[in-house]
Amino acid sequence: MDLAITTFAAWVYLPFVLPICLYSAFTDLREMKITNQAVLALGGLFLVLGLIALPFTVYLWALATMVVVLVVGIVLNAAGAMGAGDAKFLAAAAPYIAWDDGRTILMIFTATLLAAVVTQRIAKYTPIRRAVPHWVSWERGKDFPMGLALGGALGFYIILGTIYGA
Repeated sequence: MDLAITTFAAWVYLPFVLPICLYSAFTDLREMKITNQAVLALGGLFLVLGLIALPFTVYLWALATMVVVLVVGIVLNAAGAMGAGDAKFLAAAAPYIAWDDGRTILMIFTATLLAAVVTQRIAKYTPIRRAVPHWVSWERGKDFPMGLALGGALGFYIILGTIYGA
């Protein structure tokens, strides 16, 4: 597997992005919310880290991607197709993904989403639930904490970038 993200960029992002991904997954499981603090941290960090990790023109295109994904997310949220936190997280995560890795991130997200749904649904009916009975995601019926899959996919992509990056 060869990724377009550079190993340098992935290593620059990893120590900052991975904790935010884990936090977003956790808060979405616990509260069914991806916090604005996590989204602002993820987006704000890219403003700084992107300047270090990317050539300036690539950095500008990445920022444009963030804006486009945010607009699409707002439209999808207004149509009821996704939560506002999910849309904001996607926009903040978008600039971390190398343009040529679009197909790869979709495959990573698909696998992560399937694994997250199965894991969350199984955990809902195991002793794990008794350990954290107050988590909102246990009681939301068909609703699913997408932060688990979104954070997982971005984190996994960055980790893969440290190994298989350009």
